[in-house]
Amino acid sequence: MQKPYFSIFIILFIILFSFTGTFFYTSSAYELDALGILMPPSLEHPFGTDRLGRDLLARVIEGGKVSLIIGITSAFISSFLGLILGATAGFLRGNVDKGFVVMVDLFLTFPTFFLLLALISYVNASVLVLIFIISITGWMTTGRLIRSQSFSITSEPFIKILNIAGVSKMKILLKYYAPLLAPIYFVSFTFGVGGAILAESGLSFLGLGITAPSMSWGSILSTAKSVNDIAWWVGVFPGLMIFFVTFSLINISNYLQKTSNQKKALIG
Repeated sequence: MQKPYFSIFIILFIILFSFTGTFFYTSSAYELDALGILMPPSLEHPFGTDRLGRDLLARVIEGGKVSLIIGITSAFISSFLGLILGATAGFLRGNVDKGFVVMVDLFLTFPTFFLLLALISYVNASVLVLIFIISITGWMTTGRLIRSQSFSITSEPFIKILNIAGVSKMKILLKYYAPLLAPIYFVSFTFGVGGAILAESGLSFLGLGITAPSMSWGSILSTAKSVNDIAWWVGVFPGLMIFFVTFSLINISNYLQKTSNQKKALIG
């Protein structure tokens, strides 16, 4: 099975590009230039300029920080929340599991993106608000996967022996469940990063996400709606960043999932 070295390289490059790019490319992401409106890519402006004359490369670098922070932090929180709730439900079973199922069904009653739209319409969007909202609307899939795997682990003879021996439930969860559930968590996390970036981009594209003067790849992309016919570069470059990140993360997730399945087959 081929390892996703190229995808890992792309992810690392984009992270370095976003968080260290301003040290090498010093043009301002906020400076307006009335004489340089919608200039195509050139040596002076490698990604061109937008409809206010702002340097697009500088804005893509600056917006990448926000998009990646939202994506990584939201994915970490939602995956961790799904891990804790799913493992607890699968381990304790009974009323705890029933409550978990009801809570998941309640969240899944509405499509995630429409739930995001409903929540964001009542608060002013910011990085912290978007992280919170994307996190609490994105843990259900991870939770269900973890719960299913936890049920399987709970049925193992060695877990039953540990329970009979009176080993504390916390110790069993941390020492025996955590290593077995880790592959699912990492797969969910990599998928979650791409999903969170797409969710933020979708909200920003609709004008409900990051607002000026802050920027993200999605908010930059939203400004391209009115100028796509005459300035293709305004939408292409932030769109490519979103595509490369999500595509690379999907490749990494697929590799982790296949590796995890092979290990389970060998153990079985």
